[in-house]
Amino acid sequence: MNFRGLEKSEKFGYIFTIYYNGEKFSSFDEMNGKITVKGEFRRIMNEIGFTWAKGIQQGGRTDAKVSAERNLLYVSSSFKGDLEKVRKEFNEKANRDMFIRKIEKTLPNLTFPDLIEKREYIYSYPKKNVKRDTEEIEKIVKELSGKYDVNRFTDFKGEKLKEHIREVEVEYIGKGKLRFLGDSFMPKQVRNMAGYILVGKIEPLPGKYLVLNNIILKKELQDKLIVETDSDKEIPLVEKIEKTRDESCYIFYVKKENRGNMIGKNACNIKELRKNFGNIVIREL
Repeated sequence: MNFRGLEKSEKFGYIFTIYYNGEKFSSFDEMNGKITVKGEFRRIMNEIGFTWAKGIQQGGRTDAKVSAERNLLYVSSSFKGDLEKVRKEFNEKANRDMFIRKIEKTLPNLTFPDLIEKREYIYSYPKKNVKRDTEEIEKIVKELSGKYDVNRFTDFKGEKLKEHIREVEVEYIGKGKLRFLGDSFMPKQVRNMAGYILVGKIEPLPGKYLVLNNIILKKELQDKLIVETDSDKEIPLVEKIEKTRDESCYIFYVKKENRGNMIGKNACNIKELRKNFGNIVIREL
């Protein structure tokens, strides 16, 4: 992942960790005339003045009625305001059916799904509806854990995909709860697996009992999250400094009128600063 994207663009990438109650939305993706997760996210963000040019990428796409404790939405934007203010204003308008847990800044124009390490789902079926006993369930989850062709657990959409090999770790938490952890899932795979494990039939159990619990980023993206830093060196004309977590790039913020002086003739000032900081990007406040 190259920091050059920051030099060539005035944008940053923004990762939104969101919660939503799936039963309050018709679907995840945007649909005309329907209240959807992405559609409501876009609508509210537009209202509070946070916009972007291209579409919204996601860490995980969920079926209708499926909720998320933590899903990730990613956009590239030239927004320069207060991210905490954005989070608070969004949550005030969203009526608790959806809210932003946190906002993180990173590089722009990423292919976001490729940078997801794992996705974790929890299926919580009412204990009274479970047909198998605990011993049998624990045996089956071990059999279903591993890397193999999961085609029998998908639907007709999944059958059309070229790749049917998936790696999944399945765990029985108890009291009708299952935990699924994997890098990628086929359509309806989790709900069909839950049906097989808990009631003995390969059938998609209701989506309202399924929650996308967490999205885990690959290390290469975790390293490129951008955070504020206090430098122990005072740098003339620099108002604020940010850096990537792995310190591979520093971002110096200057007032517009000071940009030229900051860079120096033939970039002499920047060349000198790079001896101490490495890669540097200059951004105007």
